[in-house]
This record gives sequence, C-alpha cells and structure tokens, in this order.
Amino acid sequence: MQAIEISGYGGPEVLRLCERERPVAGAGEALIRVAASGVNRPDVLQRKGHYPVPPGASDLPGLEVAGVIESGDAAALAAAGLAVGDRVCALVAGGGYAQWCVAPVGQCLPVPAGLDDVAAASLPETFFTVWSNVFDRAQLQAGETLLVQGGSSGIGVTAIQVAKAAGATVLVTVGSDDKAEACRALGADHAINYRRQDFAEEARRLTQGRGVDVILDMVAGDYVAREIGCLADDGRLVIIAVQGGVQSGFDAGQVLRRRLTITGSTLRPRPVAFKAAIAAALRERVWPWLAEGRIRPVIYRSFPAAAAAEAHALMESNAHIGKIVLTW
Repeated sequence: MQAIEISGYGGPEVLRLCERERPVAGAGEALIRVAASGVNRPDVLQRKGHYPVPPGASDLPGLEVAGVIESGDAAALAAAGLAVGDRVCALVAGGGYAQWCVAPVGQCLPVPAGLDDVAAASLPETFFTVWSNVFDRAQLQAGETLLVQGGSSGIGVTAIQVAKAAGATVLVTVGSDDKAEACRALGADHAINYRRQDFAEEARRLTQGRGVDVILDMVAGDYVAREIGCLADDGRLVIIAVQGGVQSGFDAGQVLRRRLTITGSTLRPRPVAFKAAIAAALRERVWPWLAEGRIRPVIYRSFPAAAAAEAHALMESNAHIGKIVLTW
C-alpha cells in the first residue's frame, strides 16, 4: 500500500510517499480501507520528534481516518453493531496516513448520515479530545461558561459546537477578526482577539466579574496564571497541549481559596478500553447531533495524500479555520 512516512525529523519536507506492507487486523481490530485521513497538531509534533510513538503503534503519522471496514474480528464487530462493508471513522494511535489502517473496533464509529469521507475523517481526534476533557474531566454543565483557547482550531470549532449544543455559554480566543467572525458563526457567544485584548480581563468583564467555569487550554506556559485569574470559584482548567511551554508559575493560594481544579490529559497513550468508553458516549450523545445537522464538521481544506507536506505547512501557518484532511 501507499503511505506517508517521516523520513527524518524536521520540516514538512521530511514527509515522503512510500510503499509499506498492508497491515492485518488482529483480535478486537478492524482493517479499514482509508478514504481520508485527518491532519492534527500532534502529527506535526511527531514529525519534529517531539511526540513519541506509543509501544506497539505504527510509526506512520495519522491519528484519525475514515473509510470502509474491509475485514476484522467478526465477534468484536458484531458486538459493536458494525460489519464488513460499513463506512466508519476511527481514532488510531498511529498509521492513519496510509491507504489501509488497523483500528481497535471500540474506537470505530459509524459515519453520521449525510457526511462524506473528508468530513468523517475530521471527527475522531477532536471529538474524542473535547468529550474526554471538557465533559468527562471538567464536567461542563448546561448553564456554565466555557472559555476555549484557540477557537478557530480543529479542537476549537468542535468545542464551540458541542458545548453550545449541551447548553453552555462559550467564549473563545482568536488571532484575527476573520477567525472571530467564523467562531461566532459556529455559535460562540463572544470572541476575544488576544492580539488586541487581554483575554483574562475580557473573560472577567464578559461574565460580570464572576469568571468562567471551564477553560480548555492548548497553550499552557504563562497563560496558566492568567487563566487561574479568570476562573470562577470552583472553576476547572484543562490543559491539552503546551504550545506556550511546559513551565508555568501561578498563585497556588487562589487554587486553595477558590477551590480550583487544574488538570489535563493526552489521549494517544491511553488504553483501548478508555477510548472505547469515549466512543460509546459520543455515539450516544453527540453522533445524533451530527446526523441532525445541529453540529457540523468544519473543513478548511483537503489535500491529496501525496501533498502531506503542504498540509503540514498550512497547519503550522495557523491560517486555517477548522480541520485539514488528506485524501487517498
């Protein structure tokens, strides 16, 4: 099969079209003929040598795919309500940039009605991440306020829509007026341009001084102290990336006095059973919203798989709004 491999750590140019052996599905797995592969920030980090491959995972990049089940563990497929020939999207620990990919059956989800392969490939990584962190870890409730750092990212456009559908008020940070407009069009109640405004001051002002209940943070670094300052009492800060650095200094006294929670997670190394539980929750709670059109994938651009380097260059430019996808 054809695949995209990382020929050596470095810039986008190290991504190379290659020939690899087609994988074989094992116990509890499905072999998917891939039609489209999502591109995510962790793929860029892996390409640079900053995101190690978990033991046993493919060295090929790619954490989400969409396509057709070609073969697999019949009993596991039946238990999941799936079968050979079904269109699915799946979260994988690696190997998504390829014409065939093996996925744990528990991490496969049926393609929601009305979505094509490109749209379906954009779903797993961001939806699994948002559900796990915003709803499972931070326990966002209807009537609460969520602040999303990077509202126009793939994670951001997903968090906006799912949180709004769940009854929350949503604030986002963005770097341009165009991105602010796009986020508001998706349902964000307020968009804060961090290039012109202090997001913490704005968040406090927009909540009449109360602060926000949950923050979804992809920056960390010196953002953490400012985020703590704009959390409401009993607020929860969830860190899912460290684009601003891994070191943070903050007033721990505020954490004590105002009962704040600082947490975070990364999905890739978690066990299959953990991810399967997220998939089940998504299928029950969120997939109906996708089928109804209440929330929708946001695709910025798709590229032929052979142009993966261009896709990575676009992601690193931060010019996109929503998801970038490769097609096979």
